[in-house]
This record gives sequence, C-alpha cells and structure tokens, in this order.
Amino acid sequence: MDASILKYLKANGEQLDADISRALSIPMAQLQPLVERLSASGEVICCKVTRFIDGKKIEGTSCRLSCDLPAPARGRKPGGAKKELDLDRIPEQ
Repeated sequence: MDASILKYLKANGEQLDADISRALSIPMAQLQPLVERLSASGEVICCKVTRFIDGKKIEGTSCRLSCDLPAPARGRKPGGAKKELDLDRIPEQ
C-alpha cells in the first residue's frame, strides 16, 4: 500500500488525503495510518489544511513527497529588486 501511495503522489504531486483515498480506492480509516507512517519515516510531508471550493469548507490533510518541492510562486518576490548603491551620497568620515 505504501508504494502505491508514493507512486500516486509522484505522478500527481501534492494531494488531499480524500483525493488519495478516492483515487486508490482505500477507505480513509485505512489511509490515515498509512500516511502517518510515511510521514513519520520522512518519505511524505503532511499538513492540515482548510480549503473552500465553491463556498464549501473542506478540511483535510495535504500530502506531498518530501523530495518534491512546490513550484515557486509567480509574480514579484520580496527583495527581488536591489537598489544600486549611490557612493556620492555616503558622507565621508
């Protein structure tokens, strides 16, 4: 079972536990201890999440492979643009 969960996460990236359960036809009661064991061994990283889909609150556990880094966020990054140092404005000592 552990191998099928790892294979699914490798193919699909970060997923909610409910999605993993549905895709692999594993009841949530059986999936949760498997995911906890994979998390304890360091193969999977899990965190509790709350998502709103079409105004419906969905709580679950988000799981991803520990070696699978999320894609960098698009857009401007904090501290991305560095200002040039104006040496004429520095007072001499």
